Amino acid sequence: MKLVGLRMAASVLLAGIALAGIRPAVAQDFYKGKTLTIIVGFTPGGGFDLNARLLARYIGNYIPGAPTVIVQNMPGAGSLTSVRHLQAVAPKDGTVITTFNFGLISQSRLTPQKVPLDFRKFAWIGSISQDLSVCYVWHTLGVKDLADLKTHKNLHFGLTVVGANEDIQTRILKSVFGVDVHQVSGYPGSAEERLAVERGELDGGCGAWSSIPEEWINKHLISAMYRSADIVPPDMSPDVPYMLDLAATDRDRDVIRVLVSSGDVGRPYIASPAVPADRIKILRDAFGAAVKDPHFAADAQKERLPVSPKVGEEAAKTVAAIYAAPDDVVAAARKVVTQ
Repeated sequence: MKLVGLRMAASVLLAGIALAGIRPAVAQDFYKGKTLTIIVGFTPGGGFDLNARLLARYIGNYIPGAPTVIVQNMPGAGSLTSVRHLQAVAPKDGTVITTFNFGLISQSRLTPQKVPLDFRKFAWIGSISQDLSVCYVWHTLGVKDLADLKTHKNLHFGLTVVGANEDIQTRILKSVFGVDVHQVSGYPGSAEERLAVERGELDGGCGAWSSIPEEWINKHLISAMYRSADIVPPDMSPDVPYMLDLAATDRDRDVIRVLVSSGDVGRPYIASPAVPADRIKILRDAFGAAVKDPHFAADAQKERLPVSPKVGEEAAKTVAAIYAAPDDVVAAARKVVTQ
């Protein structure tokens, strides 16, 4: 009986070992012959689109099975359409990831009735870089700094959708810094807004520095009022002030932090929480390897795309911190985005 028992125990042990060896193999083989789709919540040509296409060139090299990687643009509601598609329609097998406007994270905390999502519940693949946004005006206005801008009346900036990063930045410009700016809606993406600025339909705008055309910078066609992060990229004048340094009070600084803190995951990529954990790990590992690829870095530099990645849990922790902001400060920030 003892011998039989030992044999049975050995059989169970061997079966467990075999299964343990099979599971990783199944996960590793999943992507072979498949297509990974990166959904971009905006039209082609903007910063989110350029980042996604850069990632698409490299991430497949680090996924076992070497799947084909494609980019699909799905504009609508300031990229909220793409997130809802991921949540309700897209396959839940790890073949679809989405990049969206990080401003939606703050919006889900400030006005959950408009963005009824909890971004803590998504599977976070990572973020290519933190956001560095600016508010700028076209050179024909002759404006040099924020104090000068306050003397101008009835300025017009573009708007893709309420709650997006550009909307929040423009509302800070208006409500916290007291600039007389009006938002003009109807633009599906930043590329269309930039054309409107060049045509004189808009006086300026707010958005990612990396999305500002290089020609505009080299030819001094815009004046940046301030930057949203405490970093200065190589192609930005060091004279552009940090927005928190321009705030009049500590309370204003606290409110601004709540409104812009989602910029720490400025180029985010998420998957459905229903995707199996082993595939999420594959995607996270591939993402982390891709953004560290020296050829990726070289291409990013050529395209003026900043790279300061957060992978997986690191990005998720940043999102969790946004939801942990004190209620009184959130209430004050909510007034800024709802006025």
